[in-house]
Amino acid sequence: MQRYHSALWEPLRLSRLYPRLLAQQRLMSTSGLPRSPPLQQITSVEDTQTARAWIQDFNKCAIPKSAVELSFSRSSGPGGQNVNKVNTKATIRCSVNSAWMPEWAKAVLRRHPTYSHATGSLIVSSEVTRSQSQNLDEGLRKLHAIILAAAQADIKNETSQETVDRVRGHARAQDARRRAEKEFRSATKSRRRGDFGGF
Repeated sequence: MQRYHSALWEPLRLSRLYPRLLAQQRLMSTSGLPRSPPLQQITSVEDTQTARAWIQDFNKCAIPKSAVELSFSRSSGPGGQNVNKVNTKATIRCSVNSAWMPEWAKAVLRRHPTYSHATGSLIVSSEVTRSQSQNLDEGLRKLHAIILAAAQADIKNETSQETVDRVRGHARAQDARRRAEKEFRSATKSRRRGDFGGF
């Protein structure tokens, strides 16, 4: 009986058993975040759908520590005896030119108050709690929210059919009011002239 090396059969076995898992791995970048689609700007419906798909994937995952630069310093916030003794303030630096960062959002991110022109990165800090790990988690959540808001900034929301119907109804009602006012003014003018509709 011939033995095969298991490493050779592993990709074949995984692709048959977990095709969806492999497809997701191809869509993820090395940092565990979804790969940014190659969109410089959003100009068409297809671009909007692609951007929405990336936003949906990005919203499901958290930014890992490996995707950012971390530093810790002494916090000025609450801490009792820990203040000025323990490095609990978390400062997170994330390059705007990272591979996973969406291209269409980079212009918005460069205008954000947390953007540093000197380093070309977003700098977010958190010193809310006494715990270093909680401050780190809070800072990563802030960074996630900033990137998500920037990615959604240029996406125009689709108008629902209900809203379209409501606006059409308002337009029809406005048109009917305009016509009624016009007829009323016309009738008033004809009464002044003494023209009573041919009587």
